[in-house]
Amino acid sequence: MILKRKAVARRRGPRWARWCITLGALLTVVGGGSVVAIQATVGAATRSVAQQSLLGSAANSQVKHADVKGAKNVLLVGIDARKDALPTAGTRSDSIILLHIAADHDTGYMISLPRDSYVPIPAYDNGAQKFGGGKNKINSAFFFGSRGLTGPDALSHGFELLSLTIKELTGITPDAGAIIDFQGFRNVVNVLGKVCMYVDEDTTSIHIGKDNKTGKFAKPYVINKDGTLRSKIKGVTPNFYAKGNHCFTPSEALDFVRQRDLLANKDFDYGRQRHQQQFFKAIVNQAVKDGLSSPTKLPGLIKAIGSTMTVDSGGISLEDWVFAMKGINPNDLITIKTNEGKFNPEKVAGIGEVEILSPDSMRLLEAAKDDTVAQFAAEHPTWVASA
Repeated sequence: MILKRKAVARRRGPRWARWCITLGALLTVVGGGSVVAIQATVGAATRSVAQQSLLGSAANSQVKHADVKGAKNVLLVGIDARKDALPTAGTRSDSIILLHIAADHDTGYMISLPRDSYVPIPAYDNGAQKFGGGKNKINSAFFFGSRGLTGPDALSHGFELLSLTIKELTGITPDAGAIIDFQGFRNVVNVLGKVCMYVDEDTTSIHIGKDNKTGKFAKPYVINKDGTLRSKIKGVTPNFYAKGNHCFTPSEALDFVRQRDLLANKDFDYGRQRHQQQFFKAIVNQAVKDGLSSPTKLPGLIKAIGSTMTVDSGGISLEDWVFAMKGINPNDLITIKTNEGKFNPEKVAGIGEVEILSPDSMRLLEAAKDDTVAQFAAEHPTWVASA
């Protein structure tokens, strides 16, 4: 089974533009344009991306120059809250993706870690509240790091503790990191007007619905503080996204990628991870189709996408990342599922139901450290997502 894929020759948007659209999550593809024009636009685009220290003490201290050589691991974190309006009570990470870039810089692998993965979280003091350490769900690391803080401080400390947790779990020192604000993607879809994609399973919303009497917006379910489902609210019909092709409005798109509880295939976090990855790819395709070819849309599109992200480039300029990774096609990124995409639950007193990472999942993460993911994927073909 050959998993290293090259982009087929077909007309696509320029490399720099796709990178800017998918910075931190999806990478650049083939294209053209003069070097001067590309460099000027890359500079303008990267200036729209917020940059700050996220990795903290988990950062790779060996970076001494801007040469992007060898295999790289980038930690990507999605949050279901506006990054400029985080609650002081703390914020949990909604999705965690380890983007492994092979040493040849031609192949990228997305490894999603289920947010309920039961892992050791190291002790941490963010200056406002101390955490004594202990095993918990991996998305709690961002929570324990960010509680008591808001704004950039919450982002930095939440991400740092999550990075330290990943480092303790896998031995991987992230080379760069990015936070993606899912709520901010509403502005991206606003600029594009719509995002069209294939919905691979019937999906019922627990967040958005319609009051049967008034026809107005209403919440269809009562949600627990930890984000889990409590009960249905009578008289409210939830949004329903049937299996098939859909063109989503901004509110529908963000609602769809949040869902995990009432998926038809009952694949919970794995289904949501897959839908979020499909959504990012749909954003790329829609942007290339309707955005990059439009001089009037492009500036607003770049600004909207830049505003959704906060990036720690690991001591390497974003421009250098752009050009070093230009051989990777976002449509050909290989997604590998931990636990073979099968829910592996266990109940823990005081925490609830958690996900246990299998020995093979831990070997997958070790492969990301050793740059042997291609070999792991060849030996575990059922772990490679088809979508």
